[in-house]
Amino acid sequence: MSAENPLSGFVDRSTVVRSFDRVAKTYPEADFFAREVDRRMLERLDYVRISPPRIVDLGCSRGASVEHLLKRYPGADVVGIDLSSAMLAAGRAAGPAWRRWLGLEKSALLPVAADAALLPLRSRSAALVWSNLLLHWLDNPLPALAEAHRVLEVGGLLMFSTLGPDTLKELRSAFADGYAHTQRFTDMHDLGDMLVEAGYADPVMDMEVVTLTYDSLDQLFGELRAAGSTCAMKARRHGLTGSGRLTAVRRAYEAMRQDGRLPATFEVIYGHAWKAEAKAIGDGRAVIRFDRKPR
Repeated sequence: MSAENPLSGFVDRSTVVRSFDRVAKTYPEADFFAREVDRRMLERLDYVRISPPRIVDLGCSRGASVEHLLKRYPGADVVGIDLSSAMLAAGRAAGPAWRRWLGLEKSALLPVAADAALLPLRSRSAALVWSNLLLHWLDNPLPALAEAHRVLEVGGLLMFSTLGPDTLKELRSAFADGYAHTQRFTDMHDLGDMLVEAGYADPVMDMEVVTLTYDSLDQLFGELRAAGSTCAMKARRHGLTGSGRLTAVRRAYEAMRQDGRLPATFEVIYGHAWKAEAKAIGDGRAVIRFDRKPR
């Protein structure tokens, strides 16, 4: 990304990788929220008619989406992309969902450790790009959306979920100290604009609010850590939080307790869009897009 990009330089990418590497082996014990969002995304596929020969799963982690995608599209190959090599390795060792990825069945493709904004894949080589809860871990979603567009064949579908600005608003309010304590979440309308800028046709966006509740703030913190969902912003506090400050945070969060439980809001954004034929300009000349070849 260029230095002048206003969305650049916010996320500590190495922290993102370390957080997910650390929980790779135990991730299935803590990824219930990601699996629920994934299930709701899969339901949205009921309304589209596609038979993709190749699927790219961006941010695939251990590959939990793959098994369900293959049940829906049994003839497809799946390429899994994730930045965490430990997640990919844990998935390879996990069992049935990864059998095809390991070459134990025909038409298998191995998972690939790569940046979502720099995919080592040929242009127009996939019919479906699937991405569950990845985009908010990126400095700027636009380059990843543009790469997905490059990789999609004409008529191909991008389907994704991410988290919006109201996510963990209670936690931000309780700290209120000028430091980042959650990721920097992108607004749904801005994501829609990015889809248009990246060249997609007919983008559809929708959102729902999911509120989880907890017995204590420590339970919330523990669940976030176990899922690798700790703050990876450069503007986070890098030292330890003092006991006095943490006491104040607990007190502020306790004031939000409802029916004996502490709420945690998650704004879940869903989007899908299609790659259309190249458009023609007014005099009839076609607009031809030259895509970068993967190295």
